[in-house]
Amino acid sequence: MSMYYDALETRPAAEREAALLAALPGHIAQAQQASSAFAHILAGVDARSITSRAALAQLPVTRKHELLARQQALRAQDPLGGFATRRWGPDMPRVFSSPGPIYEPQGGGADHWRMARALYAAGFRTGELAHNCFSYHFVPAGAMMEAGAQALGCTVFPGGTGQTEQQVQAMAQLQPAGYIGTPSFLKIIIEKAQDMGLALPSLRKALLSAEAFPPSLRDWLAERGITAYQCYASADLGLIAYETSARAGLVLAEDILVEIVRPGSSEPVAEGEVGEVVVTSFNPAYPLIRFGTGDLSATLPGPCPTGRSNTRIQGWMGRADQTTKVRGMFVQPAQVAALVQRFPQVQRARLVVSGAMASDQLLLQVETRETAAGLATLLQEAARELTGLRAEVEMLPPGCLPNDGKVIEDARSYD
Repeated sequence: MSMYYDALETRPAAEREAALLAALPGHIAQAQQASSAFAHILAGVDARSITSRAALAQLPVTRKHELLARQQALRAQDPLGGFATRRWGPDMPRVFSSPGPIYEPQGGGADHWRMARALYAAGFRTGELAHNCFSYHFVPAGAMMEAGAQALGCTVFPGGTGQTEQQVQAMAQLQPAGYIGTPSFLKIIIEKAQDMGLALPSLRKALLSAEAFPPSLRDWLAERGITAYQCYASADLGLIAYETSARAGLVLAEDILVEIVRPGSSEPVAEGEVGEVVVTSFNPAYPLIRFGTGDLSATLPGPCPTGRSNTRIQGWMGRADQTTKVRGMFVQPAQVAALVQRFPQVQRARLVVSGAMASDQLLLQVETRETAAGLATLLQEAARELTGLRAEVEMLPPGCLPNDGKVIEDARSYD
């Protein structure tokens, strides 16, 4: 039996890139024509010219808070904010809600969120029973995983969340091959089974998501005979990346274009630098183009040791929205990004907030090869103009700032 879900996973990277870029102009044109939101966001864009990553990077990033704002503004006319290209009916079998609320449509077709690939990498196979403990209520997580498992030919027990004793009883009696859900709930179930004196010998694999999955918990599960892998997905985009047996980062999903950009901007960062994950999804029902996930990650060099040829990322490394309140005013990553754009001498910048509450101090650290005192003065003036706050400036040689994606660091003492 193949270790790969399909031949796409091992095709030459250049072939994959060419296929995605070839599909991009048509996809953008379709979004402009069928989605009123992207007709507005991409107004004036010649879709035929978007044939490279450099051209794609010139388009605006649409972040989740902007999607929410558009949905809120158009609630009476279109609760989905003009992003969806389908309407109620057979072409949109379900609509879900995430906190905000943000409403997300499910398009037609099997495995709409493309989750089967991650389940296959985690060891799930045709003819097995999968115990799905993601929520089926309001949010799409349960349906996302169920659709992927069924696309693999698995039978699914829709366990959902909570009711731990009943979950244990069902597992003990139905003997599922694997668990799908959050890492923490799997640990709770195993501990409850031990308390109840019930063995779960069939449970040998798991696909986990929605929470951090530390190596300590991975080892704890392995000691109990469960091999668990994680995946990175979102309600808006479906599968973004998934773990393999190599345990060497997460492999990007097929059929999406992923960029890592500087938080608060639309500018891609250098390879290996931490930034915000931005995804273009080729989903005709919900064509999100340069959608900012708000999550931080970084690319890893080279292909996966398993032979999968797509780019790997580190996995979830924090949140890109580092908005911080300073002296009663909100300072946002976009303001720091705007400052950097004004000064070509500056490669990277970080605004450090220190001191105790009510006595905030601001330090603007910039990486630059220029050491002239006049640049520090100009930076200080620009910081005050953009944020309304006074900041000291520290100029550093390139490579001195940590590679952690932070453009605003809150180092205040809250004691």
